[in-house]
Amino acid sequence: MMRYLLPLIGFMILAAFLLVGLTLNPRQVPSPLIDKPAPVFELTQLHDPAKMMASGDNLGKVWLLNVWASWCVACRDEHPLLVQLANSGVVPIYGLNYKDERTTAIQWLKRYGDPYAISIVDSDGKVGIDYGVYGVPETYVIDKKGIIRHKQIGPVTVDSLQKTILPLILELQKQA
Repeated sequence: MMRYLLPLIGFMILAAFLLVGLTLNPRQVPSPLIDKPAPVFELTQLHDPAKMMASGDNLGKVWLLNVWASWCVACRDEHPLLVQLANSGVVPIYGLNYKDERTTAIQWLKRYGDPYAISIVDSDGKVGIDYGVYGVPETYVIDKKGIIRHKQIGPVTVDSLQKTILPLILELQKQA
């Protein structure tokens, strides 16, 4: 009897864990980088490979880092919202072009609009790995001291922008 009871109990425990896992939202995976300094980088600019951009260039201002690629379907979904946000002038958006072809990425921006103050190239994905990118798109809110304050996994939506990202940006901009 005990021989059958132990596997049954083990199966029931495993099934309970699986059921709990099914109720979790994969977009709410906590990032270990929240409230920690943003990883340091220095990469070439997409439009001018002779120029570099470093993460330290933005110290003293609140900014967004949007990880995108021309091959990313979800990036196309969020892109009009990013263009609208950039045109509002509320916060500068910097693009991290992830594992993409430079010419294809430039053509994509010409076609859909360019919301980025500067877009930099992460062709081998090393900076993306440092930032813990699960997949594109992802967007990071980085404060004046270079600390990551929020990570948006997946496309920025009107809801996430209005309820989370913009209020956080406005609060961070008030801080010294």
